[in-house]
Amino acid sequence: MDGFGLDNLPYGAVARPGEPAHLAVRLGDGAVPLAPFEREAGLPEGTLSGPLLNPLLALGPDAWAALRGVLQERLADPPAGIPLAELESRLPVAVGDYVDFYSSLEHASNLGRMFRPDADPLLPNWRELPVGYHGRAGSIVVTGTPVRRPRGQLPADGRPTFGPTQRLDIELELGFLTGPRGTRITTAAAADHVFGFVLVNDWSARDIQRWEYQPLGPFLGKSFATSISAWVVPLAALEPYRVPAPPQDPAPHAYLRTEGDWALDIALEVELNGTIVSRTNARGLYWTFPQQLAHATVNGAPARAGDLFASGTISGADAGTMGSLIELTWGGRNPLELADGSERTFLEDGDTVVLRGWCGDHAVGFGEVSGMILPA
Repeated sequence: MDGFGLDNLPYGAVARPGEPAHLAVRLGDGAVPLAPFEREAGLPEGTLSGPLLNPLLALGPDAWAALRGVLQERLADPPAGIPLAELESRLPVAVGDYVDFYSSLEHASNLGRMFRPDADPLLPNWRELPVGYHGRAGSIVVTGTPVRRPRGQLPADGRPTFGPTQRLDIELELGFLTGPRGTRITTAAAADHVFGFVLVNDWSARDIQRWEYQPLGPFLGKSFATSISAWVVPLAALEPYRVPAPPQDPAPHAYLRTEGDWALDIALEVELNGTIVSRTNARGLYWTFPQQLAHATVNGAPARAGDLFASGTISGADAGTMGSLIELTWGGRNPLELADGSERTFLEDGDTVVLRGWCGDHAVGFGEVSGMILPA
């Protein structure tokens, strides 16, 4: 079923135009309402009757496994789902907190070479911990939502100017949603707190970001919009695609050490105005999701049902495998040529970006996360 069969069964929220959203599981090109399976899965009344997945996420892995087992049994002889063409995707979770990491060695090294050409590309802390920042949960939107070009202060000779960003960029990322509330979550316990994964586009205004990010990190350059895919792929569906992570040197502190394979073999691609401009894979991330969650909570900070943790830009080492335009064009110096003959360094008004992801021979799909740029 093109990545949306019984091996996947991702969860989302959908609605007919003008009607309230309801929870559904995707099967092929249709959406099957979840509420009718609530009692058979032994879930508390009302868990699946609302428009958001948060009540399900809060129940934890035993409830998740029970529901998945019922769905795999009942949908083997599938009922007639609602065609996706008749439905709108809605944001499937109420995101309480949003953290964005910086977990790709290649991405961090590329930016370091651009911005600090005469120094070590990596700052001293990068190999010691998963660097991250807290984003703005209120600006997270579901795929298909247009993104308006942000305004802000732009670096210039002398005082900064103010106006629309001229260096609007994308970031190809993978995000996970947490379940039961927890703090000081160990890497060994991470799987009990991670419900599933989505694709993430952390839109970035590079000129605004460049001026503002020192000394406290990203702010207006990233807080205007973050897009996620509509369907949450359960962690259970990704078990066959766990692979060894890249070696870490130096060996991480004890609280960041893991046992087993925790990198995810997920193929990813970026399409800009109909042209594929990048293909890469999430398996190359230096910091894995159990390490990200362990670090985010080690100081006592809680993770709650529906919190979103994103990987940071996923880039490979070869040409055409970078997850951002700033890398693909090397800071705007090497424009991309699109299929229609036009060129791009950064995004222009009217451009549409689509990110896609899948595992294996499209056995498990993530769908896509898309957005069109509107004028400031």
